[in-house]
Amino acid sequence: MFTGIIESLGEIKSLKKEGTNIRVEIQSAILDEIKVDQSIAHNGICLTVEKINPASYEVVAVKETIDKTNLGEWASGGKVNLERCMQMNARLDGHIVQGHVDETAVVRSIKTEEGSWVYSFELKNPSKLIVEKGSICINGTSLTAFNVTDSSFAVTIIPYTYDHTIFHQLKEGDLVNIEFDIVGKYIQRMVAN
Repeated sequence: MFTGIIESLGEIKSLKKEGTNIRVEIQSAILDEIKVDQSIAHNGICLTVEKINPASYEVVAVKETIDKTNLGEWASGGKVNLERCMQMNARLDGHIVQGHVDETAVVRSIKTEEGSWVYSFELKNPSKLIVEKGSICINGTSLTAFNVTDSSFAVTIIPYTYDHTIFHQLKEGDLVNIEFDIVGKYIQRMVAN
């Protein structure tokens, strides 16, 4: 479990195809705090650390993960948002995030405001799981959605988030990972039954 509060940016050092899997090598400022078998959210994708190198660590993504996320578009030199799993004795500053990406969305527009940025997104598949002023996780970052329709929504990014996540690198047309609020998913399931 995660909170959607990004700890650090990681740099992708290499990607290697292994059958239908992709092995990703990542360099990070939090390397000294990472251990094998640890779950880390990478742009909101929960991946298990398999190997620690002197200056990097390695994770493997399976076909299901590659098919449902933007991982297939990652490239050497690119940056990813990183968050280690939450500690049960700490504050929950974001919202409950599982690291299980539900789908991807496309950045439709980025509008600079006086001191913040408004990012608008279009979902690939219409969804009733986003609510006005509700929590949404984009590339692992816990945010508040507004201007919600069945197929689009917007978020506002404050300067701290802009500077300390990959939001400052996003551009129109980019694909992002979306995880809907887990509470909404459970309620939808109960109502459907």
